[in-house]
Amino acid sequence: MLPGTLWMTGFLLASLLLVATLAFGTTDPLGNPRFGLNFDNFAALADPAYRTVLLRSLGYALITCLICLAVAYPVAYAIALRGGRFKNVLIAAIVVPFFANYLVRMYGWSVVLSDDGPLLKALRTLGIADEGTKILQTGPGVIAGLVYGFIVFMIIPLYAAMERMDTSLIEAGRDLYGGPLRTFFFVTVPATRQGAAAGCVLVFLPAMGDFVSAQLMGGPDQIMIGNLIQDKFFQGQNWPLGSALTMLLMAVLLLGMLGYLRRTRKDEAEAAR
Repeated sequence: MLPGTLWMTGFLLASLLLVATLAFGTTDPLGNPRFGLNFDNFAALADPAYRTVLLRSLGYALITCLICLAVAYPVAYAIALRGGRFKNVLIAAIVVPFFANYLVRMYGWSVVLSDDGPLLKALRTLGIADEGTKILQTGPGVIAGLVYGFIVFMIIPLYAAMERMDTSLIEAGRDLYGGPLRTFFFVTVPATRQGAAAGCVLVFLPAMGDFVSAQLMGGPDQIMIGNLIQDKFFQGQNWPLGSALTMLLMAVLLLGMLGYLRRTRKDEAEAAR
């Protein structure tokens, strides 16, 4: 295991070093990247257009986290505490479809959300949507794609946290005349907050850097920072600027990870007292 770990770590550090070095470089008249030592690429990130894309990516990732959290909590609760002998079957029913290639799943989801897809047809039949209603090529369409793509990363940590939870706490809450909702919010949610925090990290990090959902579900006005990086590397041939955008994205994700680790250490210290 150790040689494999060193091998993978070496490649990771080498790629990070290459990207970090290129971020300070330039391009020649033919568009070939050149190493250097200037901060023009980082100064270019102050462009309002880049700031708008970054804020949009942050907003979409946060909304995706909240929706995943709202959907995953009752699902994980039902499986962990009400699933009985069907727990493993229910978990497999959620996890197995996600073994399919992510791109294939997004193409399938785009068909479901298309203007002539089954979802909008059903909503029009029920009178909830009219003929002009669209989901694809909109912000909600991108968020729907992100939620569909990463919700399993929220369900599994929450399920694991509820499996470890002392269920006598729920019974105690009911004995104290707490209703189902009150018991859920004041007993179950605090007891499983570490699982929720882990799920938020696992959803937020890939959602922030995702570019497939924005490409398939959104239009030109819905691009995320992942699309911007892809364009700089593969279409604009501006590798130094793409590297600077990558470093900016990694800095944002690193802040989120550090916040999660700090919160986890604090919870563990409180539990050890």
